[in-house]
Formats: sequence, structure tokens, C-alpha cells
Amino acid sequence: MNWIKGCFTLAAALLVCSPAVHAEDASKWPSKAVTLMVPYSPGGGTDIIARLVGSKLSEIWGQSVIVENKPGANGVIGSADIARASPDGYKIMLVVGSHVINPILTKSVPFNTDTDFTPITRLAVSPLVLVVSKTGKYPDLDGFLKMGKKDDVSMGYSEGQTQLTVELIRQKAGIKAIPVPYKGGSPLMVDIIGGHVESGITSVLTSLPHVKSGKLKVIGIAADKPLDVFPEAITFKQAGFPEVESLSWYGLFGPKGMPDDIVKKINEGLRQATQDPVIAKQLVEQGAIVTLDAPSDFKVFLENEKKKWSEVAEKGNIKAS
Repeated sequence: MNWIKGCFTLAAALLVCSPAVHAEDASKWPSKAVTLMVPYSPGGGTDIIARLVGSKLSEIWGQSVIVENKPGANGVIGSADIARASPDGYKIMLVVGSHVINPILTKSVPFNTDTDFTPITRLAVSPLVLVVSKTGKYPDLDGFLKMGKKDDVSMGYSEGQTQLTVELIRQKAGIKAIPVPYKGGSPLMVDIIGGHVESGITSVLTSLPHVKSGKLKVIGIAADKPLDVFPEAITFKQAGFPEVESLSWYGLFGPKGMPDDIVKKINEGLRQATQDPVIAKQLVEQGAIVTLDAPSDFKVFLENEKKKWSEVAEKGNIKAS
């Protein structure tokens, strides 16, 4: 009986001590390098932001933040790697809106986006934009929508959210949109310049170099506020279609089961990093608006995004493949 009593005493002691041990571990985090997974190709918008913020976090934490690119299947391959990782905060990822949309458009995804990850924060948002040729027949968004109601207009897209944004515009604005799939935003931009497709939905970062070179122009912004980087473009809300909103968001996730105090510490580091004037200026110049949602708010946002795009796909008869 004494040994049984001793076991209960030891178990009770461990339960009492465990919070202190956990707090001590969190206070020392990070004690080694942190891997920030970008499940897309190098050089894209997500990669640029990850390296920008990651370099500052390295300074703040006193540990290297290593950006690892693992592209494939629109972010699924790299995300699956994070889903299998230890929930200790040393392996996290930065993804975009396709993370929520992949299960809507893909039959087989090797994880559950709702339960296999810990939402850390929505770092920033950047609205998707409607791009046309600088020398094409569409002078502005009003003209594009007016002509698109009379005649077919080809609209290129490169991934899940851009595909569903084309469908959203078709549904809400009533235009005769013909969706044209591309394997990336860069080849889509090249084809708009070459006159092979009339328009396209893409990110600010993808379109910006071509707009600066004078070959393309952004005529529509899928948000409720204009962007300083494209002063001539109006929003779909200004054109009379406030329902056309599509934010390319950058979200930070870890594996499921990450401790709240480590999540909090990551958020604190991100807040410091984005308050740096140099970082803040670069983010603004790339059309990104820092949000840094609390984990609970981020979770609600994810639920709303999933519902919104599921309804758009269902109404457009877009099936998972």
C-alpha cells in the first residue's frame, strides 16, 4: 500500500510541477534555429514576405530563422510536412488563401485544414487585382465590366483563390467571363502582355513589376479600399459590386497542439518585427497591410473564408478534382 501511496504522491507532484516546467521551457524558446516553411517556389510573394520578416525575427530572438521552400500541389506538400512536425514551435509555415481553398478544389488532401494545424496569426492581407494590357481595349474597370456583359472576356488565373475570384466576379458582376487556367502568375502576366489572354486575376506582388515597366495596368482591386501602389485603379466596391472582395492573406500556422505561450511568443516577435520602420515600409510598398490577428480571430476568419469560397464553388458548379 505504501508504494501505491508513493506513486500517487509522485503523480500529484508532477501535475503540480508541470506548469512551471512548461512555462520555463517557453521562456527559453527559441533555444535553436526556427524553420519557417514556405510551401511555394522561391521568389513569390509569400517567399519575399517570409524572408523579410524572418530576417528581423532572427535579430529579435537571437536564433536563426531559416526559410525553407517546399513547393508542390499548390502548397499541399509543404503543409503536410508541417502537419507531421513536432508542436514545439521550431517548425512553422507561412501560407496564403489557397490553404483554405485546397480542400474545396482538391479531392485528396493528406491533412485536415481545420484540425491538423495551430492557427498562429493572419500576418497581413493584400487584395487580389484585375490586370489587363496597358495597350488593350479596356480603359478602366467600368469599361471592362460594361464590355464584359456584352461579349466574352477571357480571364486568366493561376491557383485556387484566383480561380474562385474569377468565378465570384462572373457571379456578382454578371460578365461573360471565360476562365483560363495557368500554372503560375508569371506566365499569365506574359500572356496578357502578348495578347493571348485579355485579363487576369493575380496578386499585387506578381503584377507590380509589369505595371512599373509600363506593359500592364491594374484596373480593379478586390477590396473595399484603393491601393496607393495602383492610384489609377478603383475597387469593385466603387464600381458598384461590394461583394467582390478577395484578400490574398498571409497566415502563420504550426502543427496542431502547439502550446499557447509559444504561440503568444511568436506573435510578440512578429509584432516587433512589423513595427520596424524599414520592414513596415517594405510591406506597404508590396501592397501588404499588416493585420496580426489574435489566434481566436484568425480561426473565425478561416471559418468565414471556407464558407464563402465553398458557396462560390457550389454556385459555379466547380467540382473538386
